[in-house]
Amino acid sequence: MSTTALPGAARVRTTRIYCASTLYGAATLAAAIDADCFTAADRSILLVLNNAATPETTPPLDESVGFERLRHRFDDVLSWNETIFPFHPGGWSPRPDDTPLWERFLRLAWGLGDDAVELVVESIQVNPALAITQIFTGAPIDVYADGLMSYGPTRNKLDPLVGTRVRRLLHLDLVPGLEPLLLTEFGVPPQIVPTEVFVKVLSELGDAAATGLPELRGPALLLGQYLSALEILTAEEEEDLHARMVRGAVGLGHTKIVFKPHPMAPARFSRLLEQEAQKLGAELTVLDTPVLAEVLYQRMRPALVVGCFSTALFTAAAFFDLPVARLGTEVLLERLTPYQNSNRVPVTIVDALLPELTDRAMVEAQLIDPAEHDLTGLVTAVGFAMQPKIYPDRRGAAEQYLSRHLDARTWRYFKRRRLTALALPGAVPAQLAFIPRNARLRRVVRQARALRRTVRR
Repeated sequence: MSTTALPGAARVRTTRIYCASTLYGAATLAAAIDADCFTAADRSILLVLNNAATPETTPPLDESVGFERLRHRFDDVLSWNETIFPFHPGGWSPRPDDTPLWERFLRLAWGLGDDAVELVVESIQVNPALAITQIFTGAPIDVYADGLMSYGPTRNKLDPLVGTRVRRLLHLDLVPGLEPLLLTEFGVPPQIVPTEVFVKVLSELGDAAATGLPELRGPALLLGQYLSALEILTAEEEEDLHARMVRGAVGLGHTKIVFKPHPMAPARFSRLLEQEAQKLGAELTVLDTPVLAEVLYQRMRPALVVGCFSTALFTAAAFFDLPVARLGTEVLLERLTPYQNSNRVPVTIVDALLPELTDRAMVEAQLIDPAEHDLTGLVTAVGFAMQPKIYPDRRGAAEQYLSRHLDARTWRYFKRRRLTALALPGAVPAQLAFIPRNARLRRVVRQARALRRTVRR
């Protein structure tokens, strides 16, 4: 049957729904809109998602300082949390049989009528984005990614009924020359959101937040990430990591230090840092106002930005030409479990390209050339090892990289047991491959370890 519209037929209205959970994500969307990455729609909705563990006590992004500077780009701002209350956005999705009912409800609640709906989502492989794409069955999807995770593999195997509807992946050019692996299993092409437009949007946010920031120029800026919440480090280990950041910055000659804590970090983190800074004779400022790191880059022009594996390290280096340094990535590469943990690629990229804080020569030299270390090959190999069933076509590239580059430096990015399970270069020799599978031998080893612990007591 022909789908050609009849002369005089009414044009179908289009409503585009932009989904965002952070101010950073909303800024990325604003930049994409300003850069004409989207065609005109009859109506645009910003759907705010609050994924905090306790969203009732955590302000959503539309209550953040500076949001009003982004607000005019959307016709309406709606709340996903209010729509599905009392369910939590991160843990709820509709039952398959209820999907038509939910679409009918949302069209009524949001005044969509019979509009053609387009979706723009982040983190499509998990809820709430996955739930929204499942409800609006058939709606075309654009995915945007504002962080280093876009360079890694898709976290979970995506239903083809969702994945084949994705038209493109919008992302920031955080690592020039490196293309995202995310969603390439569906042939989704990447599209860069222009850096200059994104920086201009950030300047709007900076103007709005200026009144609440301390008047400092050229400090060392430390970025907290609250890794204990991810159960990668204990709270005590994370406190120690932050203290080491202070010591490292002071060791490089910085006497003015600003610490930007993670919004969910406990107060004790900052108290320990204050004690450490006082002991070292440094002046420490702990920011108690939630603000994007990029706003601080514009207002303070830090002399050095220090973090573990935050995406903000790359926005500092690539977008604002600021010196950066990392600390703690080796421990994270060892601790991340399972191997397919979605943080592995961000940690790998930061560890491979950014200087280590305690190495003065590396800090002075700054960014390592991605081409020199075959970053594309490294990320491809790690991505395949993480998700071999999703990216079987990347096996050849992974084997090539491992056979050429696996050495004392690059071993930290892989696990011998993982390489053995996938029959990749670097695996346990064939004559010893039976050991991981031998239940009796594993039992003997456990008994020996238990006996050794008993003797030590």
